[in-house]
Amino acid sequence: MSRSKWARARTWGTVAAGTFVAATAAQFAITGGAMLREVFAFPDPVEDGPDPALRTPTHAMRSSVVGTPDGALLHVVASGDVDDADEIVVLIHGWTCNTAFWNAQFNHFGDRRPVVAYDQRGHGLSELGRHRPTVDMLGQDLQAVLDAMIPEGKRAVLVGHSMGGMTIMSWAQQFGAGMEDRVSAIVLCSTAARGVVQRQALIPDNLPALAKPGKNVLARVFTSAPVPLPVNALTSQFEHYIALGPVARAAHVEFSDMMVSACSPAARAAWGSAMYHLDVLSGLDKVTVPTAVVVGTADLLTPPQHADEMAKALSSRGFLHSYTTYDGSGHMAPFERAAQFNTLLDGVLTDLSAATGS
Repeated sequence: MSRSKWARARTWGTVAAGTFVAATAAQFAITGGAMLREVFAFPDPVEDGPDPALRTPTHAMRSSVVGTPDGALLHVVASGDVDDADEIVVLIHGWTCNTAFWNAQFNHFGDRRPVVAYDQRGHGLSELGRHRPTVDMLGQDLQAVLDAMIPEGKRAVLVGHSMGGMTIMSWAQQFGAGMEDRVSAIVLCSTAARGVVQRQALIPDNLPALAKPGKNVLARVFTSAPVPLPVNALTSQFEHYIALGPVARAAHVEFSDMMVSACSPAARAAWGSAMYHLDVLSGLDKVTVPTAVVVGTADLLTPPQHADEMAKALSSRGFLHSYTTYDGSGHMAPFERAAQFNTLLDGVLTDLSAATGS
């Protein structure tokens, strides 16, 4: 190639690169701006005082540690006497949360029923481990907890929120054969079986054609960037929009903001990146126990289309216990709608007792 042709090629290459960067910047500006408009259009949270359901449980709670196959240690909390019931409720929290997420459920059950919860790896007091987190690892960690915490002859009622629901489906994919021997029922709340990052509704769909390719890119950056999160009025405003329904209690926004900000940035980014490749839909083909599906109609992180998909898969095989929607609730339904959610859990447990005659 002559020197003049090489120079022209370099020039056009530079122009093309500059055009790509400019187009990408424009996409980010438009998509980010669209999301910001939604954030600032949200109503102020309702100032009605603290929520007693979210207080730290005052009944006896036991802490322990469970080892995983790769050596990471998971923090586990439990309450109640395992000899008092055939079923043990196992609560599995979601991305950026910890066992405190389930305070409303621990307080509801008190000492009346054995309840177990654990910090997902890298969350709360659990170690992240030496290996890059994967969706398969979620199910493997749950298996380790079940092996350690559910005595022989007892069965678990698995309750998963968000990434916790994905954990249950990952577990079912890998360990679901004959699950009715170890698990008696499942509750999948505010969760998704596939495409969770790609199908979020945080960024409005009514974007110009130019900006639409940037929606998934911005979503991926949002979930996988290891940026520390402060706690202030601005982060609370974002947390309200991202995680809760439009009409939310200030106590719930504060609780959620504090919990998410406390999550390790490295763990948040690692799990956000892992969830980009989520596909545990086939785990539902292994489910052989009654399974309740729950979602808030205003959930932007895991919109109702995900719940529709899971409910359809379960119903087609005869294992859908119920499909419940909470009008106006966002992603944090177990404490946004604590009374209704606890009633649902009671109903699942009552149905199990009626089925077994116990």
